[in-house]
Amino acid sequence: MTTLTDRPRTALLVVDVQNGVVRGAHDRDRVVANIAALVERARAAGVPVVWVQHRSEELPTGSEQWRIVPELVRRDDEPLVHKAYGDSFEATDLEQVLAAGGVGRLVVTGAQTDACVRSTLHGAFTRGYDTTLVADAHTTEDLSAYGAPPPAQVIAHTNLYWGFQRAPGRRAGTVDTADVDFTAAVPA
Repeated sequence: MTTLTDRPRTALLVVDVQNGVVRGAHDRDRVVANIAALVERARAAGVPVVWVQHRSEELPTGSEQWRIVPELVRRDDEPLVHKAYGDSFEATDLEQVLAAGGVGRLVVTGAQTDACVRSTLHGAFTRGYDTTLVADAHTTEDLSAYGAPPPAQVIAHTNLYWGFQRAPGRRAGTVDTADVDFTAAVPA
């Protein structure tokens, strides 16, 4: 259904699951375990796994905070996209990586829900991708001291509104880890 012609493949996108990003994240261990399970299922299905790694003042390249969490191991043949903005497409080679692989559907996981995950979801959708958010495979830290809702509410709200996104020729939706079907990535 994607508006990207001749791009029938699906990819699993793992956004910013780095030590410094998820250190204090809500339900961190369960979310990382769900992502690890999805990575293994994607590999077994021959679905590309694309890794995204953020760099910033708080996450300097090469630092321990910048590294992907030890529970997740990227294979050398899996693309790694480096970014400096919330949207994983912005000023990166993500679009080229996906185009080269014939990818028009994304299954999105990662951190932080209310920053890079949301930005990437919207960036993908507006660029023509069918975009599925894995409801139990994204997380965020507690920013309630700054006026944000508690993390569980941020995650629930993101899952709620992403399930209702619609646009001509594209689909969006949410699905739990157990129900991800890489051959039919976006719920009808």
